Amino acid sequence: MDRTLLERMDNHMVLSILNEKLRLECDSLSALISRYELDSGQLMARMSQIGYRYDPNSNQFKPGA
Repeated sequence: MDRTLLERMDNHMVLSILNEKLRLECDSLSALISRYELDSGQLMARMSQIGYRYDPNSNQFKPGA
């Protein structure tokens, strides 16, 4: 996952990629952030902009406040 490409993508595409990586490669959000050297604040802000939040129980981003 190319971080610079991710920064230019539509938020909904980013959501899809993040949930796929969480499902297949990473067992937590912190593992995903660490593995791909992502900015957690920026990531959470982008997901919040489209109405999604991270759910640790299902290890995915889901709709909700």
